[in-house]
Amino acid sequence: MLTRGVLACDPITVAELMIAVEDFDEFTPNNDPYAEHDFGAITLEGITFFWKMDYWDYDLQMHSPDPTDTSVTIRVLTIMLAEEY
Repeated sequence: MLTRGVLACDPITVAELMIAVEDFDEFTPNNDPYAEHDFGAITLEGITFFWKMDYWDYDLQMHSPDPTDTSVTIRVLTIMLAEEY
């Protein structure tokens, strides 16, 4: 899912951002203390973006009862401007 702020960016920037999110591997104990790899920050052309992964039930009404169980979990990736967080 891309927020309105991201969709308002130049299409080239959005394409570069998608690649950067896909390639993101800069996890450290400081930015990923639980080793879940479900959040990241990326700066492109002076703009900071956040991405985060959420784990929802199949009705998309609440968080998954068991994020490790794919039979009850849908993963949703959201990419946003840092200022939208």
